[in-house]
Amino acid sequence: MLKNKNIFTNKKIVAIIATFCCFLWGSAFPAIKNGYIMFNISASDIPSKLVFAGYRFIIAGLVLLVMAKICGKKIFNISKKNALDLSCLGVIQTTLQYIFFYIGVSNTTGVKGSIMNSTVTFFSVILAHYIYVNDKLNMQKILGCIIGFIGVMIVNFSTDLLNFSFSFKGEGFLIIAAFISSVGAIYGKKITKHMDVMVVTGYSLFVGGIMLLLLGMLSGGSVYHFTMNSSLLLMYLALLSSAAFSLWNLLLKYNKVGPVSIFNFLIPIFGAMLSAIFLNENIFEYKNIVALVLVCIGIWMVNKEKATK
Repeated sequence: MLKNKNIFTNKKIVAIIATFCCFLWGSAFPAIKNGYIMFNISASDIPSKLVFAGYRFIIAGLVLLVMAKICGKKIFNISKKNALDLSCLGVIQTTLQYIFFYIGVSNTTGVKGSIMNSTVTFFSVILAHYIYVNDKLNMQKILGCIIGFIGVMIVNFSTDLLNFSFSFKGEGFLIIAAFISSVGAIYGKKITKHMDVMVVTGYSLFVGGIMLLLLGMLSGGSVYHFTMNSSLLLMYLALLSSAAFSLWNLLLKYNKVGPVSIFNFLIPIFGAMLSAIFLNENIFEYKNIVALVLVCIGIWMVNKEKATK
C-alpha cells in the first residue's frame, strides 16, 4: 500500500498517467463515431447504440475484474450494502451517463462534442461546494466556471457568430451526460474509501454495461457487421474504459482532487485534435479555437490551488 502511495503521489508519474487518461477519453469521441459507421448503426437507431455501449462496458468490466482476481484482490467477497452501492454506481456512472453520451455523440461533431463534455469539470466543482466542507466555491472558481461556460456557448454559434446552433439530443445530451458523470464521480469517491478501486470500477462498468445491453435489446437493438476492424475498435473502446477509469480513480485515491482534475483541460484538446485527424473535421474555425482556449482556461482556474503563504 505504501509503495503504491509513493508511486501514485510522484508528481511526474501523476502527470504522465493523468495525461494518458485524458488522451484515452479524448480518443473516445472519434472512436465511437467511427464505431457507428463500422457497425452500420444509423443516427436514429438508439437501441443499437445502447447495445454497442453495453458490449463495450461489459468487456471493460470483465477485464478489470479478471485483473483484480489475478492481483489477489477479493472480487466475490462483497456485502449486501456494497453490492447495492456498486449497482447504484454502475447505473449512474455507466448506464445513465452513457445513454445520453452515446446518443449525444451521434448528433454532433467530434470537436464540438469533446468541448461540450468538458462541462463535467464545472459541474463537479459546483456539486463539491454543496457536498464537501473543505471544497467550497471561491471567486476564482466561480470566474473559471463562467469563462468555461462562455467557451461552451461560443462553440454552438455558427462561423459568422450570428446563428446559435444547439441540438438538445446532441449538445444537450452531452451536457446531461457530463452532469451525471460528475455525480457518479463523487459517489464513486465515497465507495472507494472502503473498497478496492479496481474492484469498484470493474463492477460499475460491468453492471452498467449489462443494463445498457438489456435496455438496447429489449428495445429491438442489435449489433452485427463484426469484422476484424470493427472488433478491434470495440476492444479498444473497452480497454480504453478499463484503463482510464481505473488509473484515474487510483490517482484520486492517493492525491487531492484539484491537482489531478486540472489535467481534464487536455480532454477537449485531445478530443478536438483526434476528431480532426480521424473524422476530417475542421478544428481551425475561429469559434472552435476560442472555445477550446476559454474552456481550458476555465478548467485550469477552477482546479488551480491558491498559493499558501
